[in-house]
Amino acid sequence: MNPKRPIVAIDGPVGAGKSVVARRLARELGFSYLNTGAMYRAVAIAARAAGVGPDDPNVEARLAPVLAAIKIKFDGEKIMLNGSDVSASVGEPEIGDLASRFSALGAVRARMRELQRAAGADGAVVMEGRDIGTAIFPDAEFKFFLDADVKTRARRRFEELKHKGAPIAEHEVLEQLVERDRRDSGRELAPLRRADDAMEIDSTNLSIDAVVAAMKAQINARINAAKGLKRA
Repeated sequence: MNPKRPIVAIDGPVGAGKSVVARRLARELGFSYLNTGAMYRAVAIAARAAGVGPDDPNVEARLAPVLAAIKIKFDGEKIMLNGSDVSASVGEPEIGDLASRFSALGAVRARMRELQRAAGADGAVVMEGRDIGTAIFPDAEFKFFLDADVKTRARRRFEELKHKGAPIAEHEVLEQLVERDRRDSGRELAPLRRADDAMEIDSTNLSIDAVVAAMKAQINARINAAKGLKRA
């Protein structure tokens, strides 16, 4: 283990708090932060702009030029897609649903896996998503699976969307999350699941500070243990 440049993988379903936890953990560790879910949402935005839908005949063939040309960058809090700021669009419920459906396609997952592995190749990064610890970086030094009760996750997601002015009812958010969980966990390629060696944290009754503290404690304990073994 390189104690200065490890990879921290945080997986889990929508609304578990991955983004805010990963962003804060990265800041406290002095690491870079990568939201892989936003990358799939960027694909959905690019596909929609190109007039490609997940149910289109020959969808992967139609997506091929979109995926080949796609450029996704993170500029602070901004998400840049082919040079344009799409930060305001990635949080739209429609884009989230499209991203989940496109993510089941082999061509999409292969391209995102390529980009995500390249982004994390140098380490010292906190990456969050659905399959970081199982498919993208199965050898990541630190793996966490962040979960929460589905009603709690729906409430959190609803409050987030309400703050952004999205016209949606809480029961609709709950229905969407249940469907997303079913789709993400049941897909054939890289389904959402906890890696066998991941530390599971239920954030239902935990604050953000408590979750981040638990992760930091686990990371620091293992780094210190590794240092001790080297000195011995």
